[in-house]
Amino acid sequence: MEKLNAARLEALDADHIRNLARMEQSNEDILVHSSEIPGGYTVPRHRHRRTQFLCVFSGVVLVATERGRWMIPPGHALVIPRGLEHSVEMYSDVSMRSVYIYSPVGRAAALEPAVLEVTDLARQLIAEAVRKRALAEERARAELIMALLLDEIGRLPERRLGLPFPASGRLAGLCRDFVDQPSPTAKIDDWARRLNMSRRTFTRFFRQEMGVSFVTWRQQACLFACLPRLAAGEPVTRVALDAGYESVPAFTTMFRRMLGTSPRAYLTSRKAA
Repeated sequence: MEKLNAARLEALDADHIRNLARMEQSNEDILVHSSEIPGGYTVPRHRHRRTQFLCVFSGVVLVATERGRWMIPPGHALVIPRGLEHSVEMYSDVSMRSVYIYSPVGRAAALEPAVLEVTDLARQLIAEAVRKRALAEERARAELIMALLLDEIGRLPERRLGLPFPASGRLAGLCRDFVDQPSPTAKIDDWARRLNMSRRTFTRFFRQEMGVSFVTWRQQACLFACLPRLAAGEPVTRVALDAGYESVPAFTTMFRRMLGTSPRAYLTSRKAA
């Protein structure tokens, strides 16, 4: 991935500021926005007064907040609650669409981010909403599309692609190191020893800080690290072995548990979409 030059970064930042100002000044209850953003760019930390439904059509996006990171691969979306400060990092060239919802109804009332799997219907409705937004003669049709889209968003299945990060400095350092070099065989005892804790104390401390068990977090972090490579088209075998799995079946079992399908089926569905 090529590094973006200063002029390109400045142009992207200016475009973001203009779009954010336009959205915040609008009185529309629902807004839609289409973005094509190069890999390597990070949208600076900001917040919205509407709940954002950020849908990734292609590429991989990482949304970061103070307490967690949410990875959105192709065919998925993130619900970003109103008022939540966040940044958006492009792991590759990204094509994404966003729906901004003012009325606190259904998923727009969410208090925490959630990654959703986007159905074919939701994807088509979003694309149609983007096409119709500027056509005054299509206003009635656009309102019908928006109503159906809001209903469909409420029905989308949630996927466990959030990765909690701790407030504790020492534990945060271990977590960052693990994300850089994930291993499904990482041991609780090793982490406890590095923090000078007993196994029982560490287990309790980890759950208090993260909201999930060490094993669950480890599985999420491993998947988190593998998705960009799979989305980029790397062979499943290579990704599985690099991630520390002894075999592809072991990796497939983890993947199926987390996303409800095998890596190959997942990638096939994403390409078809």
